Amino acid sequence: MIKTIIDKLLGKAPAAPRARKPKFGKRDEVPVQVHGIDPNLVDRRAIDVVQTLKSAGFEAYIVGGAVRDLLLGLRPKDFDVATNATPEQVKNLFRRAFIIGKRFRIVHVVYGRGRENEVIEVSTFRAFLDNSAAEQVSGNERTSKNELAGMKHAVDASGRVLRDNVWGPQDQDATRRDFTINAMYYDPETQIVVDYHGGIADAKKKVLRMIGDPATRYREDPVRIIRAVRFAAKLSSKDFKLEAKTAKPLVECEPLLQEVPQSRLFDEMLKLLQTGHAIASVEQLKALGLSRGIYPLLDVVMERADHPFVQAALMDTDRRVAEGKPVAPSFLLACVLWQDVKQGWEKRLGKGYHPFPALQESIDEVFDQRIGDVSGRGKLAADMREIWVMQPRFDKRTGATPNSMVAQPRFRAGFDFMRLRADIGEVEESLASWWQEFQHADDTRRADLIAQARDEQRARQRTQQQAAPKVHRVAKKKAEGEAASSPLEEVANEVNEGDAPKKRRRRRRKPAAGSATTGGDE
Repeated sequence: MIKTIIDKLLGKAPAAPRARKPKFGKRDEVPVQVHGIDPNLVDRRAIDVVQTLKSAGFEAYIVGGAVRDLLLGLRPKDFDVATNATPEQVKNLFRRAFIIGKRFRIVHVVYGRGRENEVIEVSTFRAFLDNSAAEQVSGNERTSKNELAGMKHAVDASGRVLRDNVWGPQDQDATRRDFTINAMYYDPETQIVVDYHGGIADAKKKVLRMIGDPATRYREDPVRIIRAVRFAAKLSSKDFKLEAKTAKPLVECEPLLQEVPQSRLFDEMLKLLQTGHAIASVEQLKALGLSRGIYPLLDVVMERADHPFVQAALMDTDRRVAEGKPVAPSFLLACVLWQDVKQGWEKRLGKGYHPFPALQESIDEVFDQRIGDVSGRGKLAADMREIWVMQPRFDKRTGATPNSMVAQPRFRAGFDFMRLRADIGEVEESLASWWQEFQHADDTRRADLIAQARDEQRARQRTQQQAAPKVHRVAKKKAEGEAASSPLEEVANEVNEGDAPKKRRRRRRKPAAGSATTGGDE
């Protein structure tokens, strides 16, 4: 300060302010005796990727959520690897590896085929850059596609990062990551965890804390708002809480999500609802004041989360994930939007539409109003349509329909949908039980079940016919003093008045040939 005063008295120009160096954190190597990760929980394919990269002279670590889950004693569903090798160098080391992405270029290393397919995502350490110094475009990913083609570091007018492909050292890569518990690196060979931002300490304290200033980090990538909700929901069963400073800007920054591509928001919504903690995600969104405004279809889920059918679907999704069973977005969304389809269908039936076209038109209307333009809509829409169209067909249990139904590829999804409807009383429990038995029965038993359904149908028809009121004709004139008709008889008389059959005129039979008589013979 004294030097500044002397410089002013002497008329010297003030020195330029020094740029503040970002805090990249101090490298802390935590041994297995402290972190306690069980190496048996680590996927062998992730280990193979790390070993291959290290054998080629590169650094390589398991990183992100996998390390977090390992610390908590959980078996991660996905494994990511971080390395100082460039995407091109990674790709050259593996037989089946593909460079994907534009905003962040990463490599997918693929093991196995079909249902046994496993993808290990490999990213390159990225440099920590000042986004205010990045190249700026006026549009977004779509409108500025040509501009962005040759850029490595670019932002839009709001400061949202559109390109971030500048490589750097590991400490800068750690600072770029969002939460402290997601910014740790695990070496499966040495079993050391590298921690720059106190992730292990936060894991022990059960705190979700953003690295750096939360509002700035949400502005860089608004999808971090949804990630904050997802991690809070996923770890709520472990008593994790969002740090107050991390949670405070969430509502204020929510409007930034309007600039994020719809397809990316759709994918993030599915992660909220289909990774085993859908009910917890709904509760977190409500608690954090984010019930509306993230994504239109998610708004519908939040509005209907307490509806018995939607709640049953969310709980069923969580159960299936916990049991290691597959889940499909088409099924859950079909449950969420069934109310719209059903109302539209009933409205058209009331106008005299034929049932099948009425259902198809209602489905088309719901797709246009609710789904919008998202990646994979064609396949998603086809699967949802099959589930919905199948519902009225479950009522027909005679003839060839039952066997053709169970032969359809989407039968199981359609049946599970109907099963949930039965659970909330929308269809009869006996109907769900019949189809449950039929799909697993042999041919003989199926024939018996169809015969049983046919007999039940005939019995219902007889009961309905017997229950229908009988209509009797009454004389037009009653004897004087005869008791008056009851109101019900009067209504029946009015309905049937004029309906009595007309007298049939008797046709004269022609005489047979040769037997005709003449008037003279008589």
